[in-house]
Amino acid sequence: MVAASPHFKVRTDWLQQVREEVIDPGQPIFDCHHHLWDRPEGRYRAAELAEDVHDGHDIRASLYVQCRTGYLEEGPEAMRPLGEVHTILDWCQAQPFLPVGLVAFADLQLGDSVRPVLEALEAAGNGRIVGVRNTTAWHPDPVVRSNPRPAPEGLLRTRSFLEGARAVAKAGLCLDIWAYQNQLAEVLALARAVPELNIVLDHCGGPLGIGPCRMDDPDSFADWRNALADLAAEPNVMIKIGGFGLSVMGYRYADAACPPQSDRLADDWRPHVETCLDLFGSGRAMFESNFPVDKGQFSYRTLWNAFKRLASGCDAWDRDNLFWRTAARCYGIDETVFTT
Repeated sequence: MVAASPHFKVRTDWLQQVREEVIDPGQPIFDCHHHLWDRPEGRYRAAELAEDVHDGHDIRASLYVQCRTGYLEEGPEAMRPLGEVHTILDWCQAQPFLPVGLVAFADLQLGDSVRPVLEALEAAGNGRIVGVRNTTAWHPDPVVRSNPRPAPEGLLRTRSFLEGARAVAKAGLCLDIWAYQNQLAEVLALARAVPELNIVLDHCGGPLGIGPCRMDDPDSFADWRNALADLAAEPNVMIKIGGFGLSVMGYRYADAACPPQSDRLADDWRPHVETCLDLFGSGRAMFESNFPVDKGQFSYRTLWNAFKRLASGCDAWDRDNLFWRTAARCYGIDETVFTT
């Protein structure tokens, strides 16, 4: 069986078939998870990001998350991710809050020896480096792939990764983790082993809807929920709600003649979103776009409308938590960006 493509191709003409009115346009938003790249399969740089974030919703700031963009081609292997920081800052120099911070790559398998890399990243970032992420998502079934370079099995359990995670904590940075539901016990062990480390679990903790997992399988949903509940009991773990456009989630909106509207997305995603909110509360949960990865399945405007529908039953404080406050506090971003 052929492995799933990490994401669906962005088709601008297809997306433009649906253009909704913006729901609650005055709600400040911190898009705490997006990528930028310029690759043969597509371009999403500062101009493309700006086009999305200025399309009606009140996006005050964003957070860039590593995706192997612009690595150095020479020099020590461990230092080559510095090129990503330089590239992103160069692309976005005219937009101080897009992004306002960066989650960079540093190979935590270096163990404690990763500290010079972290120091170099922070120096290159001019105060914008707020976290680190490694490629960690792994599943034994080759169909379950969200990354063209999947992580090795058991990476999160290694002693070297644990030592590297401690170095991240000492540097005062967050650790973003993209793991599938089958790996959540490993994330739990890491959270308990390094309680001083702030862990941000990406994409709802990796619920799966392909390969051995079906979207309509109550047992698979229960396995994900139970593992997530254990993680939610650890106070150093937070969660990003999003990533529903990833192929591994199992949704196939891209196969339809027209893109989905936000009411459809909200209905589809409600079980997972409500589970995340029930377990973590708004104080440890944050909405993310995961663009342009998810852009092959729905537009930026429609995505945030769906999140606003899902948060419509929350009070103003909880809505602000989900849309900006939790992420700002987690990553140490000045809250006045969202309040003035």
